Amino acid sequence: MSHIKNEIKKRRTFAIISHPDAGKTTLTEKFLLYGGVINTAGSVKGKATAKHAVSDWMEIEKERGISVTSSVLQFNYGGYCINILDTPGHQDFSEDTYRTLMAADSAVMVIDASKGVEAQTRKLFKVCAMRHIPIFTFINKMDRDAKDTFDLLDDIEKELGIPTCPVNWPIGCGKAFKGVYDRRKKEVGLFSDTRKGTSIGEVKKVDINNPEVDWLIGDEAKVTLNEEIELLDGASAEFDQELVDKGELSPVFFGSALTNFGVETFLQHFLAMTTPPLPRMSDHGAVDPMTEPDFSAFVFKIQANMNKAHRDRIAFMRICSGEFDAGMTVYHVQGGKDVRLSQPQQMMASERKIIDKAYGGDIIGVFDPGIFSIGDTLTTSKEKFAYEGIPTFAPEHFARVRQVDTMKRKQFVKGINQIAQEGAIQIFQEYNTGMEEIIVGVVGVLQFDVLKYRLKNEYNVEIILENLPYEHIRWIENEEIDLDHISGTSDMKKIKDLKDRPLLLFVHEWSIRMTMERNEGLKLSEFGR
Repeated sequence: MSHIKNEIKKRRTFAIISHPDAGKTTLTEKFLLYGGVINTAGSVKGKATAKHAVSDWMEIEKERGISVTSSVLQFNYGGYCINILDTPGHQDFSEDTYRTLMAADSAVMVIDASKGVEAQTRKLFKVCAMRHIPIFTFINKMDRDAKDTFDLLDDIEKELGIPTCPVNWPIGCGKAFKGVYDRRKKEVGLFSDTRKGTSIGEVKKVDINNPEVDWLIGDEAKVTLNEEIELLDGASAEFDQELVDKGELSPVFFGSALTNFGVETFLQHFLAMTTPPLPRMSDHGAVDPMTEPDFSAFVFKIQANMNKAHRDRIAFMRICSGEFDAGMTVYHVQGGKDVRLSQPQQMMASERKIIDKAYGGDIIGVFDPGIFSIGDTLTTSKEKFAYEGIPTFAPEHFARVRQVDTMKRKQFVKGINQIAQEGAIQIFQEYNTGMEEIIVGVVGVLQFDVLKYRLKNEYNVEIILENLPYEHIRWIENEEIDLDHISGTSDMKKIKDLKDRPLLLFVHEWSIRMTMERNEGLKLSEFGR
């Protein structure tokens, strides 16, 4: 057990979240550079070039130059084994993003210094807050013109409702960006814009009281820095590790991923401020990787047809405790039987590497013969426990699906069910009409394109999507309520999900409140279980 414990202690598993174009892919690549995984940073900027960023692999992503699916990248650095869960930063992201956050122990939020907090970040943040996971903020693109630093912090605190604690502080921005000041060490790290891209390069560090600082950054910058530090010491929250662990205080760092400035110190601080894999709740109480010797894991993502040549389906799982051995047999709690986990692999974008061993905190993909669902638990424990389920997030866009060729009904049903099982879309039926009328709900509009593209490419089925005006969906929590007797508003629609649970769709948010007022005791929920 001590060998397993040591391996688990080294693990750090986090997700990177951001708004489109905040520089997340560039930051990820710089991390991989420090981990020695890649020698040169990919040409992330040149979306049209043949060399795509390491973490994009689906055809549609290559065409659009955005990350649609979440991939997992693993590397070693400074005695740690780091798993990065890369999430789509595009505004049309899917539920996949939310679920990925269920498999992470902490999150790094990348913010563009010229834009501040944007819509997408807010949504993702809600999920982090719901799980009380630590959130670290990296304010990127300081080598370009940025918003006022205090305004940026204010923005984070106001929008996300979480206090911030700057670990370092920028000296100027854009052409006048001189570097960052480390508040604890009281030293200045100087920025020089000569090492674009590949080399790791040296950062010159000088004590703030060294007279050399004045001419290195200039008198004016030094005066401003002194004023800002004084203001900061009086106004910002003190660093408190306990609050960081609870997700109630976000440490903030500044830098520029493109020019590779501030990235390594961020990584070092991050590793020191985060914990090894955390215990997870199950129906038998919390399972702690440090004390639970048996292997256990849960499935958080299923991806079909990753490889055009083989009709394959991969279940991604987060290992929560114990040691994984290639080809091991585990008990599949929801299926009620033993299964062999074959072809275990870790993804390095589209490069798959077959692995022999993995430990609590790691993310692995195994071949799925079609038996796994999102949220399933696998374990070798005699006490057959199940991890808490992953909530289904409320879609915000809906469309009715029609087939172009009704003769292909069988392929259509197979394809749409398969894609729904992966969790990229949710499918519903009209109330009282059966499977004839299918309504698809998605979190981000791009998933409609992905659905069309995949049905055509993988199942040879063409569909027409007719957009519906609904924006709000609610699950009905009281099982005793009869759908026929619910008195709703004129913009309400009754539907069912695949498990036959009743749901309500609304065009306007105020209709939800009215419906609840009209039906005494009705309980509606934004999450489906």
